[in-house]
Amino acid sequence: MNKSELIEHIARQADISKAAATRALEAVIGGVKTTLKKGGSVTIVGFGTFTVTKRAARTGRNPRTGEAIKIKSAKMARFRPGKGLRDHLN
Repeated sequence: MNKSELIEHIARQADISKAAATRALEAVIGGVKTTLKKGGSVTIVGFGTFTVTKRAARTGRNPRTGEAIKIKSAKMARFRPGKGLRDHLN
């Protein structure tokens, strides 16, 4: 499912227009992004938790030349599914 299909699904399920569904989805995504940018976490009970973790700097290899390169440390978004989602899938 891509973003436009998700918007159509939200519009049908909530009985709202696609424009309203788009605004709602953008608001949710924006809220998650803003909270993660500030270093917080977002928990949706029954669905899961979005958190930020830090990946350490490391040495990698250039696949073309085989030469060693340094890869900077980076912040990564992580999602941990909640019990409700895990139960639904299994």
